[in-house]
Amino acid sequence: MRLLDFASVKLSVFLILGILLGYHFEWSITVSSIILGISLLILGISYLKQTRRGFPFFGFLTIISVAALGIFVTTLSEPKNWPTYYSEVGSTQPQTHRLKITEVLKPTPFSIRYYAKVREVDGAPVTGKLLLSQNMDSLNENMLHVDDEVLLFARPEPVAAPLNPHQFDYRDYLKKQRIYHQIKLQTDNYFKLKNSSSTIFGFSNNLRQAIISQLKKENFGKDELSIIQALLLGQRNDISEETYDNYKNAGAVHILAVSGLHIGILLLLMQFLFKPIERLPNGKKLKLVIIVLLLWCYALLAGLSPSIVRAVTMFSFLAYAMHLNRPVNMFNILALSLFFILVIEPLFLFQVGFQMSYAAVFAILWVYPKLQHFWTPKSLLVRKAWQLFSVGLAAQLGVLPISLFYFHQFPVLFFVSNLVIVPFLGIILGLGVLVIVLALLNSLPNFLVTFYDVLIAMMNRVIGWVAQQEAFIFQDISFDVIHLVLGYILIISLVLTLSKPTFKRIALLLIGIACFQSYSIFNQLRAKDKEQLIVAHQTRNTLLLYQNKGKLQVFGPQNGSTERLVKDYSIAEHIDTALYTELQNSYEIGEKRLFIIDSVIVHPPTNSVDYLVLTQSPKINLERLLDSTPPQLVLADGSNFKSYVSRWKKTCQNKKIPFHYTGEKGAYYFELNVD
Repeated sequence: MRLLDFASVKLSVFLILGILLGYHFEWSITVSSIILGISLLILGISYLKQTRRGFPFFGFLTIISVAALGIFVTTLSEPKNWPTYYSEVGSTQPQTHRLKITEVLKPTPFSIRYYAKVREVDGAPVTGKLLLSQNMDSLNENMLHVDDEVLLFARPEPVAAPLNPHQFDYRDYLKKQRIYHQIKLQTDNYFKLKNSSSTIFGFSNNLRQAIISQLKKENFGKDELSIIQALLLGQRNDISEETYDNYKNAGAVHILAVSGLHIGILLLLMQFLFKPIERLPNGKKLKLVIIVLLLWCYALLAGLSPSIVRAVTMFSFLAYAMHLNRPVNMFNILALSLFFILVIEPLFLFQVGFQMSYAAVFAILWVYPKLQHFWTPKSLLVRKAWQLFSVGLAAQLGVLPISLFYFHQFPVLFFVSNLVIVPFLGIILGLGVLVIVLALLNSLPNFLVTFYDVLIAMMNRVIGWVAQQEAFIFQDISFDVIHLVLGYILIISLVLTLSKPTFKRIALLLIGIACFQSYSIFNQLRAKDKEQLIVAHQTRNTLLLYQNKGKLQVFGPQNGSTERLVKDYSIAEHIDTALYTELQNSYEIGEKRLFIIDSVIVHPPTNSVDYLVLTQSPKINLERLLDSTPPQLVLADGSNFKSYVSRWKKTCQNKKIPFHYTGEKGAYYFELNVD
């Protein structure tokens, strides 16, 4: 079977290509509309002129039109292309914004954030989305909820780029949500409007909060209740960091997100429970309608998040395929659901959950039958265990490169958690839905609360035990986008070779292995040849990173924030060893000298200084210092007061000496291996 023989697969591939082109290149709505219109016109003419043998260019023109459709829908999703976008009608001065909360994000220890639609600016109707942030200490009475509307007087600020090398790019993440600005809520710059309009998302959120309130009245343990909320309602805000890390290290974090796994299990349960309906007149159609409606009701119950919507959409197509009850290629159905979702929401393509969901389902449909054909145990118990193991193995193969690319770790014992937990997940989900319904009816019996609480506690203990086997958790794996592509080539060629060894497939596998190994060796050699010194951005510390011959020397304190920065840098740069060293005040950079002045060492150096670093807000007369020993560059890191930085910047401008503030321009790089 060749996947590209299916029209739906071809259409989906070229739609994705069009979305990528539409996202990475700037297209206006007019240009993309003209391209789509011309391609459809030529396609229509070719269709009318085709003969019985078929017009030779019709297939080619079809895929061109689909790619143009991908460009068009992506361009439409870009709010900057619309004249009503709020930044197009706004100004650089604070204005009155009317905002509607669309999503409440997971809080941090210091703040809570929201996504909000911009409805009006100074009374004029506008479009677009913003990121709002609110201090945690002001949340007692002022926390906002989905569908709340606020009147806010402020000026939107652009979302800042990452200031340190290889740091998570939150600006790029928000760009994929079509959000480019943020506003910080202060107690005196906004107030909540009364009688705001309601949406289905607000109704869903209120229903979910009502369920959570009812569950909190029952005698569930704190950790158990947080897992119940995540499993059934997609609400992970209350999960402790320790519990979440256990699930992540055990390879079972997918259980905590309402996604394709949960919807698939619910679909199978409903197929079994509603089978008697098939005996009624038109019972099969009635059964399909009921199942699809219940799936979407569950999506409403779980908050209508993008991951839930795409999962329910995908399995609605699969439910229809099961309803047909005749040989139907599941790849075709899967591709149709992918095409439909991306036409409606093209930017789903860039979401990690979307990528992993379809990769996992595709791998299960493709690899699982091959594994069953490879070995069929005679024992029923062994056969069921092998089937379950095969499903987990196929899914893990499908998502392995994506998981390594985004998370840089791989839990080898994932199959243990899958073998132990997944068989009972149907019972856990089925009982959970019953618990929710009875809780809403105030009819939840104590014995069911106790039983379900013990069941969840046992699952947590199993996951905790698996997570403690640290020897089987490979972490900090360097894996970039080229590794991602080569990884999938390697997996595909491996599966093809094992299923039917031929000379071409074996050759492809060997070429894939050679390319993957060669690229990994190239990265290691490049890291050993690279030498550079970086003045990083830290708000409370001064941190210097010196990379040389594949090793990293860290000058500065070792704490949580610096360790995270060093870890991200080491993974991206293929560095195995990081050594922390106490920060000094003077360093030699080749034939040049770098001197650090902090709040303790405020005396100017007696020798000439090429690079001057100011940290910890030293009380110095910078103008006098620059007159006595003028450096080539003045650097100020994030540990300084902003008022000091502003004053130093003006002084350097007057002296015509370059000034670099890490809080604005990010970390500063000294390239040391330049010929």
